[in-house]
Amino acid sequence: MKQDYTIPAQTRIGHVHLKVSSIERALAFYCDLLGFELTTTYGDQAAFISAGGYHHHIGLNTWFSKNAPPSKRDGVGLFHTAIVYPTRRDLAMIYDRLRKANYPLTGASDHGVSEALYLNDPDNNGVELYWDRPKERWTYHADGTIVMFTNPLDLTDLLTALD
Repeated sequence: MKQDYTIPAQTRIGHVHLKVSSIERALAFYCDLLGFELTTTYGDQAAFISAGGYHHHIGLNTWFSKNAPPSKRDGVGLFHTAIVYPTRRDLAMIYDRLRKANYPLTGASDHGVSEALYLNDPDNNGVELYWDRPKERWTYHADGTIVMFTNPLDLTDLLTALD
């Protein structure tokens, strides 16, 4: 299929809306652990959370999933929600918080253009926490495509960003 339309460069993903089994458990993870702010609720069936006072970056609901089992790793659905932090220091701060809470990571990667931490929320939804290196530090192949890879992230070095 020939592409005759290119999405505008200013387009962004506005929010993600997740089905969860328990609003309380989800809020404990996203607000109490990761630090999102609760902006509003719809009774005990939905909650909306944000960073910095936006109306919502993440919606959480139990409309079709109250008390449901965690999502299956090998099933169809969302692979992960990616949450971008403004600086490497901010990523180091959330890593330190997760480490001190003994919250398990499922991975930690250096992708060349970014550094990322991977974990699962209480409903087994994948979550990526990352920061983008400045675009001027990215490297490119001869054909103009971006060089990306997956190498282990040096978590000890990440913590030096706290200094």
